[in-house]
Amino acid sequence: MSSDDPDGDFRKDLLDLIPFLRAFSRSLCGDRELADDLAQEALAKAWQSRDTFRPGSNLKAWLFTILRNQFYSDRSGLGAKRHGTKPPQNAPGRQRRTDMGGSASDTARALRGLPAEQREALILVGAGGFSYEDAARIANCAVAL
Repeated sequence: MSSDDPDGDFRKDLLDLIPFLRAFSRSLCGDRELADDLAQEALAKAWQSRDTFRPGSNLKAWLFTILRNQFYSDRSGLGAKRHGTKPPQNAPGRQRRTDMGGSASDTARALRGLPAEQREALILVGAGGFSYEDAARIANCAVAL
């Protein structure tokens, strides 16, 4: 770590995680534009809270937890009211848009049929590369054996 830029390593590690963060955000939102906004907000919150991150712990899990918490805060309507934004695309009462011309694949349809915590955990393990334990912590669910 350079004495000229004490946050340089943290910044680099955050930048390396942006593609994963955007993918997870898109899996939650179902809308590319909202997902990118959510990912950007999570990055900003992570940067503002960088002093609370424990070096040596899992930065990716910490960042995904920030994103997930922001998603559910916005989804509850509190975040939308506070920021003057519309609720996420898959919020109750809104029809989910897909990037497949309106018809979802069998996999996407099956994922939507799962409870939110299970869907998130599956995406975190399968696409995010998290361990079952880390995915369960992020998705706030139990590890089923």
